[in-house]
Amino acid sequence: MEISVLRKKAINALKNSKDLRQLDKAQKIYLGKKGEIGNLLKTLKTLPTEKRRKLGTTLNHLKLELIEIYRLKNNTFKEQSAFKKEKEEKIDVTLPGRTKPTGTSHPITTVIKEVSNFFEGLGFQITSGPEVESDYYNFEALNIPSDHPAKDMHDTFYLDNGLLLRTHTSPVQIRTMEKEKPPIRIICPGKVYRKDSDLTHTPMYHNIEGLVVEKGVSFATLKGLIKDFLVNFFNEDVELRFRPSYFPFTEPSAEVDIKWKKGWLEVMGCGMVHPNVLKMAGVDVKSFPAFAFGLGPERLALLKYEISDLRDFFQNDIRFLRQFR
Repeated sequence: MEISVLRKKAINALKNSKDLRQLDKAQKIYLGKKGEIGNLLKTLKTLPTEKRRKLGTTLNHLKLELIEIYRLKNNTFKEQSAFKKEKEEKIDVTLPGRTKPTGTSHPITTVIKEVSNFFEGLGFQITSGPEVESDYYNFEALNIPSDHPAKDMHDTFYLDNGLLLRTHTSPVQIRTMEKEKPPIRIICPGKVYRKDSDLTHTPMYHNIEGLVVEKGVSFATLKGLIKDFLVNFFNEDVELRFRPSYFPFTEPSAEVDIKWKKGWLEVMGCGMVHPNVLKMAGVDVKSFPAFAFGLGPERLALLKYEISDLRDFFQNDIRFLRQFR
C-alpha cells in the first residue's frame, strides 16, 4: 500500500471516529504494535540502505502525525464525556434537601429524664442497683419477712439459683443506706418485674423510687415535695389528695391521687420510712428520720400523653413513636 493512501485512510479513521471505542480501534489498527505502520517499519531491513532511510523517515513522520491526531481526538472525547457527566450531576439548588430521618426519645425515656432532672435540681443523686436481687434486699430488709402476706402483692419471678428479679427499686435504697451515712437524697430509676400483664400492667416495667434521710424531715416535707414535683411535671396546678394506705416499709403510708378529668387517679405511693427498715440498714432512727416515694414512669406517660393502652409502649410501632418528636 502506498504511504499516501495509508495516510489518508488512517487520518480518516481517526478523525471520523464517533466515540472512544471507535477511536481506540482505529489507533490499534494503524498505530498498535501489530498495526499497519508497525508492520511496514519491520520490512525496512530488507530494503537497500538509501531507500530504507527515506521510507523510514516518511513512516516516522506519519506515525507522529497520527499520534497527534489521536491525542487531540481522544482529549475531545474526554472533555465531552466530562461535560456530559457534569451536566447530568449538576446540583439543582431549587430542589428540597435530602435529609436523613431523625429519631426521637421513647416517651418512657423522656419521662424518666424529666423526673430525674427535677430531683437532680433539688440535690438528689441518681443511683442504680442489680435487677437480679436476693430475697433479703428485695423483701426482708424492707420489713417483709418470708411469711409476710405482702409478698403475695408482688407475684415475684424466682430464679433456679434462689435469687429473683427485683419487684421494685427499693433494694437500691437499702444498699445506699448501708454504704453511705446520712444525709441521703437519692432517686432510683430502673426496670422491675412482676407476674402481671393487661391493659395497664406489663411483666417488665419501670420504677422510680426516692429516698430522703435527713434531720428534720417529716410527712409535711414529703407532701410539699410531691406537690412541687407533680405541678412541675404536668406544667399546671394539680389537685392532690393523700389517701391512707399500707406498705410494709413505710409508716405512715399513703397513696397519692390527683384530680383527673371527672375523678381521682392514683399516681404514686409514699410514706415515712419504717423504723425497722432504718435499723436494719444501720441508720440512727432517732437522729435521722426518712421518707420514701415511688412512681411508675409508664403511668405518668399514659397521663401526660393521653395514651389509652400501655402495650403501645412496647409494640415498636414507628408510627406511634413519631408522635413524640
